[in-house]
Amino acid sequence: MKELKPLDYKILFELMKNARTSDRKLAKILGVSQATVSRRRAFLEKELIDGYTAIPKWDKLGYEILAITLVRTKQTLGIEEHYRAARNRGRKWLMKQPNVIMSGGCRGMRVDGFMFSVHKNYSTFDSFMAKHKRELGDTFTDVQTVIINLGGSQILKPFHLKYLAKLQDE
Repeated sequence: MKELKPLDYKILFELMKNARTSDRKLAKILGVSQATVSRRRAFLEKELIDGYTAIPKWDKLGYEILAITLVRTKQTLGIEEHYRAARNRGRKWLMKQPNVIMSGGCRGMRVDGFMFSVHKNYSTFDSFMAKHKRELGDTFTDVQTVIINLGGSQILKPFHLKYLAKLQDE
């Protein structure tokens, strides 16, 4: 990938604030031509931007729970062939779960994997975790989950990427 120009960062941060901003408006905000913005945006979309998505108000869609699940895998998975097979099986399973919004490897707290998932209520969460245990439980020695209430007054700062755009100003 070519090195990013300062303008690329500015465009990216503006799009993180609002992905629906038109090239014309971006050009006006950044003080460059619309053609320049269109060219740089096309480059960013090819090389850096994974996609555009709306960030819903989860509780308004009927989702009450965000679950953060941390897992510790069995040490026998340290053998390359076992590790590769378990990883492929886990990836296939995760990709079939539309309520899993992110998952991967991690380090710390004696865990090596994580999963973020959203659930309509405790009953659907419980069913999901039972399925997780039935279908992948043989690869884990420990599974811990933190449940976050997406409704009410417990969320102090809602999830949004627009906050990252403020790092540019620092």
